[in-house]
Amino acid sequence: MKLNNTLSMKRKSGMTLLELTVVILVLLSLISILFVGARAWKKGSDRAACILNIRNVHQAVRGHQNMANKTSSDTIDPDEIIGTNGYVQNAPVCPAGGTYELATNYPSTTVALTAAVYTCDKAADLQHVPTSVEGW
Repeated sequence: MKLNNTLSMKRKSGMTLLELTVVILVLLSLISILFVGARAWKKGSDRAACILNIRNVHQAVRGHQNMANKTSSDTIDPDEIIGTNGYVQNAPVCPAGGTYELATNYPSTTVALTAAVYTCDKAADLQHVPTSVEGW
């Protein structure tokens, strides 16, 4: 009789320590994947914003060059390009913390461009700038 009573005892409900550990490991794995994806998204958005900043200033330089009949031997005056009276109202800020530098002379109008007029010092580290700026 005693044997039947022990077999019919109800098992307590709940999770074992092993099951709890597995659940925690799965949750931590999913959270780590989320952080890796967010970091990749941030890096890509910083790169896109940097390229847009460089492209906008480059187009402003080209526009000013065309409007003022400047040649490649003329020196670029940054105040005519960037500022309250320039083509770009506010100086762009690199989203990755880099600094921008404006070229000293206007680009040639007869040769296809191979380098940007406005460059970011983080370009080599974070690959902000595309290899060609042709068509800008």
